[in-house]
Amino acid sequence: MNDIFERTEQVIAEEIRPAIQRDGGTIQLIKIDEHGVAWVELKGACAKCSASSLTMRAGVERILRKRISAISAAKMINT
Repeated sequence: MNDIFERTEQVIAEEIRPAIQRDGGTIQLIKIDEHGVAWVELKGACAKCSASSLTMRAGVERILRKRISAISAAKMINT
């Protein structure tokens, strides 16, 4: 599972985080659970944004599932 975490971190760093940073936020991978769910935390402007659920579904989850077959979903940790 460590390899999956590292690959997921790389995809987030290269493909997802730059787009989120352009909107004034950032994203952090917290964990990948035993079901292949990537748990992330949105921070900054994206943390409380009304479009955060759309960002998760149409952006984060779509990209992660496409790039990493072991990822089944992406969920947001609420802090």
